[in-house]
Amino acid sequence: MQAITVSDRDAGVSGLTLTHLPYPHAAENDVIVRVHAAGFTRGELDWPATWSDRAGRDRTPSVPGHEVSGVVEGLGFGTTGLTIGQRVFGLTDWARDGSLAEYVAVEARNLAPLPADIGHTVAAALPISGLTAWQGLFDHARLVTGQTVLIHGAAGAVGSIAVQLAVETGARVIGTGRAADRDAVLALGADAFLDLGAAGWPEDAGAVDVVFDVIGGDILDRSTALVRPGGTLVTVAQPPTVQPDDGRAVFFVVEPDRTRLADLAQRLRDGRLAVRVGEVHPLTEAVAAFAPGRRVAGRTIIRVAED
Repeated sequence: MQAITVSDRDAGVSGLTLTHLPYPHAAENDVIVRVHAAGFTRGELDWPATWSDRAGRDRTPSVPGHEVSGVVEGLGFGTTGLTIGQRVFGLTDWARDGSLAEYVAVEARNLAPLPADIGHTVAAALPISGLTAWQGLFDHARLVTGQTVLIHGAAGAVGSIAVQLAVETGARVIGTGRAADRDAVLALGADAFLDLGAAGWPEDAGAVDVVFDVIGGDILDRSTALVRPGGTLVTVAQPPTVQPDDGRAVFFVVEPDRTRLADLAQRLRDGRLAVRVGEVHPLTEAVAAFAPGRRVAGRTIIRVAED
């Protein structure tokens, strides 16, 4: 099968290569998915699991990409809950070969059924962003109606979904980003927008119940002071170095969740949630699609097979 692989840890995205690999093996409780569309996060090339397995052994050349949408092609021993020919989407394991390939082996529990009226391209853009937004807001920050949440990077893949979920919950939403993101963030339903390039953005935010951060660094550090007593700062960027006064700071890594994926898919069908797809490229053009310095408004998705 054709696949995108990476072997040089220091090369970054420039080290991606289109090559041929053997058809994957389905372990116990696995399914083999014929990939129709795949998502890739540039940051995963910095994750230890991209380069070694759980025992610490080198696993290069590894296949990146951990968002997948496709059709079940085969079942491993003992696999239940899914059937051959079924449309599915979800997350592949961090420490196993990923979705930038024609076929991928995935634990069945990491996949959810994909309704027939949701295209594979849209579905492949949902798992990491959707689950990260939900888990950050509700599982970790426990956001409820009437609270105020500040969402950094509100026009991005995770941030835009977080804004929509928070608005539907009945929270007051303040989105942040570059000045050019203002209209897009307000169109998602945010109550206010703050330009992170402006000198006074922390003071302009006021006190909030929840800060949701995807940026890290100085933005994360300066956001700590905005959290009200009893509030929560959640981040996926890095472990916080400063704790809020009388509040919590939580760093988390997104986890697979079949039930939540199914819920997010239903929100897509109902029109309560929109996913922003920027560009779609075939697998043969994946290396060029993720070239350094390339910027796209919305997620770049790799189409591996036609719907």
